[in-house]
Amino acid sequence: MSDPDTLKVYATQAADYAAFSSDHLSRDPLLTAFIAALPAGGHALDLGCGPGAAAAVMAGAGLHVHATDAVAEMIALVPAHPHIRAEVHTFDQISGTDLYDGIWANYSLLHAPREQLPTILRALHTALKSGGQLHIAMKLGDTTDRDSIGRQYTYVTEAELRSLLTAAGFTPTKKHEGRDKGLDGTYADWIALAAYG
Repeated sequence: MSDPDTLKVYATQAADYAAFSSDHLSRDPLLTAFIAALPAGGHALDLGCGPGAAAAVMAGAGLHVHATDAVAEMIALVPAHPHIRAEVHTFDQISGTDLYDGIWANYSLLHAPREQLPTILRALHTALKSGGQLHIAMKLGDTTDRDSIGRQYTYVTEAELRSLLTAAGFTPTKKHEGRDKGLDGTYADWIALAAYG
């Protein structure tokens, strides 16, 4: 379960977060590459979808998207689209086997407690079809801390993230790193890994 104070921040700032994230995701090369790696008309999970900017891009590309977020105020902002099924779900509610061709976990699991990451990643591996694609992005570091607006983060090192993925059954492939300004106005280093199940 995500930290209640973090969920409250996203609930009260849902509209601001939507404005912050939608333009970037519409032209994100990592999202473009993720979509290109999936079969036409495939099924994708947008885990921690926020206001649904990535889900909208995926659906626009012909994918069937299950968009989930723990914050009802975020789910209310997900665009209506016949290929998007938006639901309020927490990380510990991931279930099912061989459901998705791809899972997009873009800066969502950084809000999961460190001790729960192995269980969550195993559930994602089970829900992913054999050979399916995972995109995961996290902030780099080795602590658990709050930002200036109260969100709790689990920071990971590259080695830790690779180890977690491998232990869950994934095979990491491509890596991207960068540094960007977040909703709280501060810059942070991040890592994104592509992996297959």
